[in-house]
Formats: sequence, C-alpha cells, structure tokens
Amino acid sequence: MLAVRRLTSPIESILFVKLFPIFVIPDLFTPTVMNSPCLKKLPACLRSLGFALLPLAALPWQSCACADPAADALPIVGTAGTGHTYPGAVYPFGMVQLGPDTGTDGWEHCSGYKYEDATILGFSHTHLSGTGCPDLGDILFQPTTGPLRLEPGDPGKPGSGYRSAFSHNQESSSPGYYRVLLKDYGITAELTATAHAGFHKYTFPPSDQAHIILDLAHGIGSHPEDAALIKTDDRTICGYRRSSGWAQNKTFYFVARFSRAFDSYGFVADGAETTGAYFVKGGQLKAHFDFKSKAGEAVLVRVGLSPVSVEEARKNLDAEIPREDFDGTVASTRAEWNRLLGTIEIETPDASLRRTFTTALYHLMLAPHLYNDADGTYQGADGQVHKADFQYYSTFSVWDQFRAWHPLMTIIQPGRVNDFINSMLVFYQQHNQHALPIWPLCSNETGCMPGYHALPIITDAYAKGFRGFDVGKVYDAMRDTAITGRGGHDDYVARGYIPTVETDHDNTGDYRQSVSVTLDYAFDDWSMARMAHLLGKKEDEALFLKRASNYRNLFDPATGFMRGKTAAGAFIGKFDPKWWYRPDYTEANAWQSSFFVPQDPRGLIQLMGGDQAFIDKIDRMFSEDSEIHNYGGVDITGLIGQYAHGNEPVHHVAYLYNYAGAPYKTQERIRQVMTTLYNDKPDGLCGNDDCGQMSAWYVLSAIGFYPVNPADGNYVIGSPLVNKAVIHLDPRYYGGKTFTIIARDNSPANKFIQSATLNGQPLTRSYFTHAELVKGGELVFRMGPNPNKEWGKDPTSRPPSMMLQ
Repeated sequence: MLAVRRLTSPIESILFVKLFPIFVIPDLFTPTVMNSPCLKKLPACLRSLGFALLPLAALPWQSCACADPAADALPIVGTAGTGHTYPGAVYPFGMVQLGPDTGTDGWEHCSGYKYEDATILGFSHTHLSGTGCPDLGDILFQPTTGPLRLEPGDPGKPGSGYRSAFSHNQESSSPGYYRVLLKDYGITAELTATAHAGFHKYTFPPSDQAHIILDLAHGIGSHPEDAALIKTDDRTICGYRRSSGWAQNKTFYFVARFSRAFDSYGFVADGAETTGAYFVKGGQLKAHFDFKSKAGEAVLVRVGLSPVSVEEARKNLDAEIPREDFDGTVASTRAEWNRLLGTIEIETPDASLRRTFTTALYHLMLAPHLYNDADGTYQGADGQVHKADFQYYSTFSVWDQFRAWHPLMTIIQPGRVNDFINSMLVFYQQHNQHALPIWPLCSNETGCMPGYHALPIITDAYAKGFRGFDVGKVYDAMRDTAITGRGGHDDYVARGYIPTVETDHDNTGDYRQSVSVTLDYAFDDWSMARMAHLLGKKEDEALFLKRASNYRNLFDPATGFMRGKTAAGAFIGKFDPKWWYRPDYTEANAWQSSFFVPQDPRGLIQLMGGDQAFIDKIDRMFSEDSEIHNYGGVDITGLIGQYAHGNEPVHHVAYLYNYAGAPYKTQERIRQVMTTLYNDKPDGLCGNDDCGQMSAWYVLSAIGFYPVNPADGNYVIGSPLVNKAVIHLDPRYYGGKTFTIIARDNSPANKFIQSATLNGQPLTRSYFTHAELVKGGELVFRMGPNPNKEWGKDPTSRPPSMMLQ
C-alpha cells in the first residue's frame, strides 16, 4: 500500500472526485502500467500535484474512457518557438482570456507569453492566440508580498519590480484552468474564466505586507490612451482601460470584487500617488490593495469585462460568477470544454497523438472572441453601442482562417456560423468602408493581410445551407467588397494583375505583394462567381468568373512559377524562386506562392505542363534545400524543402497531388507533415497558430481530409493518422447523426490507402462532399505499407475544379 497524500485544496478535491477516481505517482510503477491509456489521460496540471493513492488492483481503468477529453488538451503546446499561443484560462470563444504575461514587446511576445521566459509580470484578461502581431493584455493583476513595487522591473534583476520568477515544474494548465507558483512571493496563483469574466485565486503565505497590484498601464504591444479607477467599497473597484496598438482606440471596462476587504489601498496616476481617493483618471494608471495575510489564506478576485460600460461589466459578472465559488466555475468551464471537445472522438494507441489532436481541437476554439455582453449589447465598428439578436464576434484572422478553420466550423460548430456571418455583415454596415472585414480586432479593422477572404467564408456557408442572415444584404456587401477592392485593385481589374516593381531588392520599401495579392483576388472572385451562380445572378457570375482566371496572367512558362510582372507586361529580370521578395509575395517566396489556385487546380496543372510535370514540381518543392534567399522576415517556418507549413499559403499544396491522379503522393506527404511538424510539447507548432488555422489543418488532416478549395464543399482525402474518428453532428442542423472514419490496419508504416468504401459502397474518388458527410455514415479505408497507385488515378475520380454548382 502506498502512502496517501491529503488533498490540500478545493480545486484538487473537486477534480479528484468529479474527474479522476484514482491518481498515482508515475515513476513508482512499471512501463506497462505507465503506458496505460487511463494514466495518460491525466492532465499535466493534475500529474504535477503528485498524487499517490491506492494499489494498482484498485484502479478502475474503464471509468476513464473519454469521459473527460479536456484531460488530453495541453494549452502549453505552442508557447515555445513560433507558435505564439498562451496557457491561460479561457472559456470557448470567450471574451476573456485570463492568463500569465511574461513579456510585452516584440514579435516573440504576440500572445504575452513565451515559454523560454523565466519571470511572470502578472495576469491580464485579454490575449491573442497564435497571431503574428501583438496586442491586448488588458487589466493586469499581480499578487505580491514584501515591499510594495509598482513597476514591473527588469527580468534580469530579481527584486527590481513586481514581476516574479517561476518554474514550469510548478506551473500547470488545462482547458479553463491555470496554476503557477510565484517563487519570489510564495504565492500560488490559480485562474479560471467564463465567457465574460475572469476569476483569480491567490493563496498567500503569512505576511504583514501582502498586496494585489492592478496595472492599467500594462499592455501587450499596446499603450494606454486613457484609464480610470473607482473604489465603490472596501472590496470592489471598477474602471476602464482605453488603449491603442495593432487595433486602435479599444476600451475594456471592468468590475473587480475581492473576497475580503483590503486593509489599505492606493491609486497612482501618471506617477503621482493619491491617498484616500475614490476616483482617479489618467494615462498611466496603477493601484495597489494591501492585506495582512495568514498562511494558506486565499484571496479571490472576480472580474467582469465589457467593451461597452462598467454597468455592462457588472451585469456580465453577476450573470456568470455571482458567487465566490472558484471550484464550481472551474468545473462548469471544463464541462463546456468537454462538450465541445467531444464533437470529434478519436481512437489511437498513440497517447502523444491523442494529446496533439485534442490540443489542436482546443486551440481552434480560442478565437474569434465573443464581443457582445451577456444581454447582447456590443460596441460596433462605428464606435457606437448596438444590441444584437445574435452573438457578435470579433478577432477574425480572415486571411488564415478561411482556408480550413471556417469549413471545419460548418461541421463541428454550425450553431456559430450564422453568427460569424452576421458579425461580418454589421461590421461592413458600421465601418462604412465598402468592405467586409479583413482582420477585425475589438471592432477595429487592422487591415492586416491581403485579399477579401470573407467572400469564400460566406459562399461556403451559403452553399452548405446556412440561411440565418439576410442573404440580399450579405450579397450586396460581398459585391461591394469585390468591386471596390483593396490595394492595387484598380490595376488588377484593368490589367488582370497587379504590377510589380524592380527597385526594392532590399525589401525595405514597396510592399505591394503583387503576385500573392493577384492570386488572392482571383480566388475571392471565384467565390463571388459561385455565390452569384447560386443566387441566379448571371451577369455577376460571368464577370467574376472571368476575373477568377487572372492567375494565368502571372504564370511564367519559362520558369514554371508565378512571377512579378511590370506595368509594361514584362516579367521582372531578377528572379530566384527561393528569394523572399516583399513587392511580389506575402510572407513567402515563389515556391510557396505559386500553387495558390484552389479554385482551378486543373488549370494550374495544365499551365505547369500536365499531370507528371505537376507531380514532379511538388516533389521538387519538398526535396529542395530549405534555404530562403534574401530573407529578413519571421514568417517562413516549418520548412520541408521549400514547403513552409508554418505559414498558410502552402497548407493545401500536399493535397494537390490528388488533382493530378496521384493521391498516394498526398498520403505520404501528409503523414510526413503531421508527424514531423506537430507534437504535444511546448514547441509543438512549427509556426504561428493564427487563431486556430494551423490547428484546424491538423485536426482535419489527422481524420483524413482537407478542403483544398474552402468554398466548393468538397473534401480531398489524405491519409488518416488516427485509427477511427467519430464526428458527432449537431442535432439542430444535421439531425444528430454521426460520420465515422475508420482506417483499418492503420499504422505509421501503413500510411497508404489500398481501397475505400463510403456507406458500404466502393469509393474510387479521392474526395467526398460536405453533403455526404452531414448525412451521416461511415467512410472506411483499408491501409497498407505500399502505395496503390491506381486508387484515385482516373480523371473521373479526381476532385472537381472551377466548379460552381
């Protein structure tokens, strides 16, 4: 019998009782025991607590089976390297993302957290997940003991400010919950969140100088414009922080309630402390709330947020965290995560694969952010307060998410799709710039990234039967966006391409991205043509279908690449396909950009010389060396040859083999990408997650398919990494059916499809449709170690191209 460790906190007790009947210390047992599926389901936050309990014979193994999928999700994945994720506590798609900040400046701190850092500044309530630009970090709290310090200090000088050292060995995170020991103060910080509110639990050592600091000057890549604080009683404060950064002029109002009265407090406005004030306003605003703490005393702080007003923040807090029940809030948020993570169940003997998959599923449900209050009010793109009869979202990484994230949402989160489109429509109406949103953050248009990719998102949803929006108004907004266009659009319409320049060889000036933007516009125009076709608007269909072929204007048959062309119609003289050249390519080079013709892969194949030449071209892309010439950026990552999976323009490329009649090539490459560029470690993402697009690619690929054209409703087949996946379809939209994918004889060696059946009938096509998926059924693959070069080879078995139906 092993010694029993007492459960020392309510959070341990509630998770122990409700989620896991038995915990054991891993290193006390044999490898056979430790490889059991049940033990591998323990989340890192619980394993780190060091439980030791009953003998092995008493372990109820079967009780652990998939009842708690959140146990396999590891928020720490992607926090190292270039993933730019964060490990904080968040409710699915929530307005509040409560988590630790380790740094605020530079590309490496876009999310505010970098795994390699050694100190924590505090815990702020808003974060971006996996972006390449920093912002947010609003309303930061930090508990401390000892002499009061109101500056963050230097990370290289211990004790120089309120930041604290921490260790990953004393840190844990799981969906909706975060915990860390602040080593400088001996304080255990625990966090959880609801949709509109954050919940802090700080367990103090004995101290005559215990403090909780509030820093409204703090921000991640953003600076405060204005802030205010009001003390309403001896345990409640409220106020706001208005800031500008990547997104301009954004405001978060808040109400914070402490579980005990503070013994003293102080406000500091622009460097000057005020004593006994109840209200203070300024640009650089901070506060401290002081206590005498007993050993093990926990101070709870409940914080409601709103972009609209303090009163709305109070309503949000009252609606979602009305009581000081930290453990109950953890359990409630985890239950919601379990509900959403349970939409896709997988079977695999590989515990690491299971964790990688579930973590990806978790990451893709962190954004967009809910941006209306609990009663439906929200701040619109016009800066005015509105009230919606739908859920209003912001934080759409459109250039990234249109590729796979949005199509995946139509499968696993159809109840949000109409809200996404309504959010885009009212943004268009309120922003008054003749354009659907490009990269909206906090109801601001950042204008980041090229194209007008809201069009394929909307077309895909409409073609799949979503009608919870005003179709006429949405179509008018789409057409206005496509006609008005963005940078270089006049040239694009007049010439059929955007002209380049040959004078910016050091990449410091012109950033028109002529090739990438032309290709983006052409695909968006195809999406517009399909929407016009579905609505019977023949003139528009013809107009935009013609523009959808503009990609042909930049293909150079002499080199086989999409190249920059001058206004005079000549390709630029200096050319190297590995050359990172900002005037022509968006975060990429010619290798990574030339294949972006998802509307017409067959047309691209013809341009590149036919099936075998096309196959050879992609083979060469993967087999080239990985050197990027003239490189001065940060976005070309995750390289296999010149294939750069860490950035989105290539995400469909490995699936293009199917269009040339070589699905077995796709199967091999997809397995290579999944197994070498994703894992369940902190550096488990090879590039920015970009609000879930990197994760959406993995989720879809791991279960066996991908939307190469994200607006045509076809799913191109790859090679399932899992043995079985069951998609639980929403009963409100799809009748509660299931779509099951089975890979028989699947293994790392058996990665090639030998044959396939769909609902018991032979499937020789290398794709299937959304309509087939949502009817429910069973797709079965027989896998083997050698390629079946005949499966999917026939032209009639290849995915459609330039299809408007």
